[in-house]
Amino acid sequence: MPAYLDPRLLRAFVTVAEELHFTRAAARLYVAQQALSRDVRRLERELGAELFVRTTRQVTLTADGARLVPHARRVLAAQDDLLAAFGQARPLLVDLNSPGLVTGRRVLHRARELAPDCELMARYESGLTGAAAELLAGRLDVSFGRFAGLEPALRAGLEQQPVRYEPMAVVLPDDHPLADRETVPLAALAGEAVYAGAGNPRTPEWTGLARDLFEGRGIRIAPPLPLAVGDEEFERIMAKTRNPILAVVDFPAMPRTVLRPLIDPVPLSPVSLVWRKGLVHPGFGALRRAATEIALAEKWLQRPTGGWIPASDENVMTADN
Repeated sequence: MPAYLDPRLLRAFVTVAEELHFTRAAARLYVAQQALSRDVRRLERELGAELFVRTTRQVTLTADGARLVPHARRVLAAQDDLLAAFGQARPLLVDLNSPGLVTGRRVLHRARELAPDCELMARYESGLTGAAAELLAGRLDVSFGRFAGLEPALRAGLEQQPVRYEPMAVVLPDDHPLADRETVPLAALAGEAVYAGAGNPRTPEWTGLARDLFEGRGIRIAPPLPLAVGDEEFERIMAKTRNPILAVVDFPAMPRTVLRPLIDPVPLSPVSLVWRKGLVHPGFGALRRAATEIALAEKWLQRPTGGWIPASDENVMTADN
């Protein structure tokens, strides 16, 4: 047994133990997967124990790995408490859903300018439902997304601040009959099967938004696809299906596709800043100020005339926090 264990190695181990998936764990830690794997192997060498069983299909904890988890969590919590006691607060962990989405990224960038002495670290949980469990467990501090789309049991432990009515769009294959249009009326999608994350356990709030939007318009939700972790995997899977994809106007470009705003009516994705109740961190106030500042400057919370959101989101987006 070594006389000293690097806390970074323990943090890498605990994150993989929670995710049981190296790619998702690497995204949470904002490191390359190869670097994360190296850290876990180094910890295994230093402890002289195998902590995970890795196969091409899954990652599971060994008996030694399961035994280490509670000890590692206590060490990391003690380190965070020690740093906070001497004015060195732990990083504020901010989930941006995915690297290509603009709203959360812009808020985080501005918050870093407002609080340069605080460490605000990006995470990527794919969807608010996936992030909510992490928020409630204290493994994540803040996320962005459709608060009204969460289950009531999750909402009960969380708070939110409306940030943006984000106009929605459709991603079309570049040879799709609608690809030449500058905008796409919703009625033009009648008969289409549009991908909206069906079957993804991290994003049911997005699928629910699509279901409300498509109801009565003759638009179907495309069936579930293999769960794609990361932008590259998502692009690869979608390139095979060539289904239209429900998105937002700031959705990142994908090969062999075009992004077209939706109209008649203009559907809006309601975006809130979401955090667990009782959160205290010196960088959290800066994040809320940044969201308020940008929303005001960019008119993010001025709902367009005729803009559509589900009735369930009305009260959430007019809440005064």
